[in-house]
Amino acid sequence: MQKKEMQRKEMQRREMQRKRRRQRRRRNNIAKFLICAVPAVVIILVVVGISKAIGGKDHKKTEVASGNEIQVKNTSSFMQDIMHYIEEAFPKTNPPASTGDEKSTFTLADLDNPDGFDERPTENGIVLQNQQIDLNGLDTTGLDWGQGGDKDQWNRPAGCLQYQEKYGKYNAYFISDEPEKKVIYLTIDEGYEYGCSPRILDTLKEKNVHAVFFVTKSFAEQNPDLVKRMIEEGHEVGNHSVTHPSAGLPSQSIEQQTNEIVGNHNYIKEQFGYDMHLFRYPAGKFSEQSVALINNLNYKSVFWSFAYLDYDVNNQPDPTESKKKIMSCLHPGALYLLHAESETNTQILGDFIDQARAQGYEFKLFQ
Repeated sequence: MQKKEMQRKEMQRREMQRKRRRQRRRRNNIAKFLICAVPAVVIILVVVGISKAIGGKDHKKTEVASGNEIQVKNTSSFMQDIMHYIEEAFPKTNPPASTGDEKSTFTLADLDNPDGFDERPTENGIVLQNQQIDLNGLDTTGLDWGQGGDKDQWNRPAGCLQYQEKYGKYNAYFISDEPEKKVIYLTIDEGYEYGCSPRILDTLKEKNVHAVFFVTKSFAEQNPDLVKRMIEEGHEVGNHSVTHPSAGLPSQSIEQQTNEIVGNHNYIKEQFGYDMHLFRYPAGKFSEQSVALINNLNYKSVFWSFAYLDYDVNNQPDPTESKKKIMSCLHPGALYLLHAESETNTQILGDFIDQARAQGYEFKLFQ
């Protein structure tokens, strides 16, 4: 049943694409018609004007005038037909009335690089068409990402700003550099399921917050109902690789790295009809070449501007201290990384959302 439903949705998506293509062809044909028709109309009007100007005797003037009247009427009818075709090709649409309940979503226009955005069919993910980058000569040195402790006047990690400036050209994101916007983008890494993800989803639904869930292939294979729920409830599903190599992508060849991303992408596409476009590096290990490669695979590399030691299920941090730490690191444009296997995160997530909102912060979905 699930496979049939995905096939039905895929057919609907393709039909919408075919409909859009037909509309574009129709507009193009009408534009070509107008290019030819408008000069013809101008010539007719000029001829009519000249005829009126050089009319001779009264009865000839009457005949010419009569002829002009017919000609003008015909011209008017012709222009009406043209306007009719224009209205059909470019129908006027009125914007829906505001209800005051609309949620502002984070789009590519809010980021440094708005290019490459195609469309987002409902529940089908996003397809990017990134500008390709030559990988030759790019640095392959492996780097371990961590936001560091230095902060600027808005409490933003200085390291994030430096790396954003350096690697942003590769569609890599460490922070949203907008100090005037008190916005938090919540991202959650999924590797193994310890019973916390359903409760995290419950809390997000209760608080009306959407997040990016970065999943490995094995997680998706073992928890298809959870992945389906993430999609259905409006969250983004991101790519966290096939095997989550502990040594990081830079330790692999370009072919191996490609297989890590494409293998997981294709599995999610086949099983859920969903196109992922956000990638998170296993263990936060990357290189200049790897971020360029991810870009060439039509993905964005999503790092973080806040993370803490929350992933050891056998040594979970104290909930009270963890909440203080999370709140003390609030900053505009924050990309928060939380691990879903953390019982502590599961317990404090609702309070964190409430307290951040009380300080004027808004939670948006990173896309």
